[in-house]
Amino acid sequence: MSAIQQLCGFAAALERLLSARDAAALDEMWEELNLGQVGWEALALARRANTEALEPALAEVDRRLLAVLERCRALLDPHIVTFRVPELERWQHAAAAALVGARWGVAGLRTVIADTRAPLGRRYFAFLALAERHPKQAWPLFAKYLETPGAHHAFVAAAAEAARYYPGEAHNVIALFQRIRGDQMLRRFLGPKILESLYVLGDPAALPLYEELLVTGHTDPDLGRCEVTRALVGVRKLTGRVAASSKFPDPEEPDVIRALDEAQRIFEEERDRLQPVVVI
Repeated sequence: MSAIQQLCGFAAALERLLSARDAAALDEMWEELNLGQVGWEALALARRANTEALEPALAEVDRRLLAVLERCRALLDPHIVTFRVPELERWQHAAAAALVGARWGVAGLRTVIADTRAPLGRRYFAFLALAERHPKQAWPLFAKYLETPGAHHAFVAAAAEAARYYPGEAHNVIALFQRIRGDQMLRRFLGPKILESLYVLGDPAALPLYEELLVTGHTDPDLGRCEVTRALVGVRKLTGRVAASSKFPDPEEPDVIRALDEAQRIFEEERDRLQPVVVI
């Protein structure tokens, strides 16, 4: 399904919510329409480059989101206010940022990012859209977030993901990992994004970090969040060898090769996919 079809489908689903007679009906309709997936998938496509043709559909989505937000707030239902309104607000910021990108391109996105009076969520989604487009001249902005201690976690995450599109800049994300590795919360949040970008970059500069993580890395059932698995795949990609690790002491085991093949397949599928985070 094309981006414009998905946006039109999202707009139509939002229109249906406006007809809900009460909070219970609205919530039931939300689930029936699978609105969470529909909304984020449509807006993810709209963030990318060459979206000028999407402007009318994005404008319609933006209007519908504002109308549904007003309707939901008026219901005064605790469940709707707690769970649905925040997601609608995130969608509205994402749609507004995508609309700026469609109308004014990279220059418009950078204007939103620089506007400290704009809602943080809107600035974040503009930053994420800039990362999706990754123009060459935007790298200094991304590098600034990678290098600045205490920068907002969501922007740092987007900058770490954007780094995959800038060959020769692996040292910046390696330095970020080394800086945050002692902070377990930041490491759990940023680590997978950093290692994903290093995988895409395929820079030999990452090899010493991978070799450290073979022994000291965190493990996780989720392959994308498992530092040891990321390191194993990274080492194999750079050197062609399957190394011993804390997770797989015997690299000759057939199950190890199968596990790494599966992990690499997943990493390849996700190499061009930037994931939005919840901005607090």
